[in-house]
Amino acid sequence: GTVKESGEKHKGSVEIPNLSEENEVDDTEINVSKKKGEGDVLKDLMRTEGTTKVREALRDYLKALKTEFTLGMILPTKAAVGQELATERKLSGNTMQDSVSPQSLDIVGVKIPTVKILMREIFNSPADELYSIFTTKELVQKFSKCSAVIEAEKGGKLQMFDGCVSGEYTELVPSQRILLKWRCRSWPDEHYATVALNFKDMAAQTELQLECKGVPVSNEDSTRQCWKKQYFEEIRILLQQSKDTME
Repeated sequence: GTVKESGEKHKGSVEIPNLSEENEVDDTEINVSKKKGEGDVLKDLMRTEGTTKVREALRDYLKALKTEFTLGMILPTKAAVGQELATERKLSGNTMQDSVSPQSLDIVGVKIPTVKILMREIFNSPADELYSIFTTKELVQKFSKCSAVIEAEKGGKLQMFDGCVSGEYTELVPSQRILLKWRCRSWPDEHYATVALNFKDMAAQTELQLECKGVPVSNEDSTRQCWKKQYFEEIRILLQQSKDTME
């Protein structure tokens, strides 16, 4: 910060040592320190009004984490604070499920081990109707229960679940196929998976085939749950509601 009277700039830091889902924001410890020299007025300001602002930011942060819970961003508990959270998974032909196969390493600054997720779902809806649910902003907002950015054209942007999921449409074949660059906000920066949604029309039903390539290994389970619970289950509820309304 800068002292208004003198114009001098001073550097300091704010440390929050005990943030966890088990602590109330108002009980969270906030430590303010500064480098040697003058600037105590800034330090005092941060300890009073600044602390209030920090707590407001923490409340927003906790709210965002709860929204992203199913996408793999989980606030550590007290037992985990200060510990390095890391999981290793061995990718071998003997332990991998049929629906998951190891992918070559994607390089985005660092090497990220990835997997491919395959899912198949049957929906009681013709293909054109199901396709519309993925490409129409109003319908996406209905099943996701959040505001969304849906630019359903090649190169168009995608943003869902309050920004927890984002991406870009790379190919659209009406009622047949959608290709996406797709990522969760909790993934490494600028890392995207390639998502293919193939619609197989079966009269009054549609088989939806999902292929998601390039999912970070540590996010495999949360990504699978995202598609199953945040997408497929909610879309089924929307389709049933539409059917009930028509009847």
